[in-house]
Amino acid sequence: MELTSLLPKPPLHHPSLLRSDNLRFRHRFRRIRHRQFDLHQCLNALQAESVAKKYNTATPPKPKDPNKRVFESYGNAAALFVQMGAYRGGPRTFAVVGLASKPIHVYGKPWFKCEWISNNGSSYRAKAYKMLPDWGYGRVYTVVVVNCTFPFNPNQDNNGGKLMVNAYYGESQRKYEKFMALEESSGSYNESKFNPPYQYEYLYCGSSLYGNLSADRIREWMAYHAWFFGPSSHFVFHDAGGVSPEVMAVLEPWVKAGRVTVQDIRDQADYDGYYYNQFLVVNDCLHRYRYAANWTFFFDVDEYIYLPNGNTLESVLNEFSGYTQFTIQQNPMSSMLCLNGSSQEYSRQWGFEKLLFRESRTKIRRDRKYAIQAKNAFATGVHMSENIVGKSLHKTETKIHYYHYHNTITQHQELCREYLPSTAVKQVTWFNKLPYVYDNNMKKLANTIKQFELQTIGKQPEPH
Repeated sequence: MELTSLLPKPPLHHPSLLRSDNLRFRHRFRRIRHRQFDLHQCLNALQAESVAKKYNTATPPKPKDPNKRVFESYGNAAALFVQMGAYRGGPRTFAVVGLASKPIHVYGKPWFKCEWISNNGSSYRAKAYKMLPDWGYGRVYTVVVVNCTFPFNPNQDNNGGKLMVNAYYGESQRKYEKFMALEESSGSYNESKFNPPYQYEYLYCGSSLYGNLSADRIREWMAYHAWFFGPSSHFVFHDAGGVSPEVMAVLEPWVKAGRVTVQDIRDQADYDGYYYNQFLVVNDCLHRYRYAANWTFFFDVDEYIYLPNGNTLESVLNEFSGYTQFTIQQNPMSSMLCLNGSSQEYSRQWGFEKLLFRESRTKIRRDRKYAIQAKNAFATGVHMSENIVGKSLHKTETKIHYYHYHNTITQHQELCREYLPSTAVKQVTWFNKLPYVYDNNMKKLANTIKQFELQTIGKQPEPH
């Protein structure tokens, strides 16, 4: 019902009566408007009270002693523990992967305790060992991997049970949080999973994908490495907001072929960690797929692994089999330098087919990526692991290295933006105060990769 329907209609009488009636009409109209305003104020007050009850904690009663000071806390600055995953690491051991308040771990002494509660009514406890594998790079949150190792398999009767974790704020046992990290149903334990042969030869654990990624660059990277690692390999990507519909469209054929898994980790944005929580992501991938492959590789989607001097991946890894991990040296490539050739139709070429100039400084330290036998690792990092059983190998450049196409993965325009004369093929070119040399090793593989893609997943759209 409208407000005007409640108002009286003035009678059509003598003009003096009309003036009197109009005055009464205006007074009544004001009263009704005031009542309506009071009603709105009341509703707003009720809503505000409801919000206050939802978000505010009741103030505790004041102590009788005026010298007794009370510190009243509201809300939480950061969580004690944020679990991402929990996995069996073998018959006796488990790994719980998550984030925790960095100040608590930097300035306090938090610790963890594990308990297995069996479905048959028995329970077993084990003190946990925590690892902080992000090298201090964490921000509000730091990565924590909690290892729970029991003296025997707590689910040896295969009746199932629950792994419970106590997370303590400090040295005292009085204040802690208890949560269920993992549950095994009756009959689900299968010890054969922890012994070779494993499902794959090689597994790729990708860091967080974020930003406005180029679908063309992802397509090229995926086709190349599916060929490089061969059919007994699998790729795990982690979408932190970078897998747009266009990027997903180029990955979807590989997903359907069983070569790719894409995990949605966009909720990680609620927790302020280092670079879209990439240390968290690689540790979760390490433990989730710990017994899925013989070797697990960690590198980015603008990096291409390459085998020089006619090496094969099988022969190199057989030679490295006595090591738990090996690191891989970087060869940085220009993201814009191309040859000035009138016969080149660069818009139809793939990125690694036309970016052929390698930055050639020597005796400087460059970032490295790595591969690891995951079954011998308890935690890992972005560039290498410091929590392993076994040896690490670093002098590998004559056997394996990678080409790094920095600043290309989010470039949606033509990559060739600076053109060098043909004489640049045989000499050093200085560009932006850096030396570059011609390196066409990747270009030589372009036709092979394109043919492999066509035979494996069919014809794909031309590059944009």
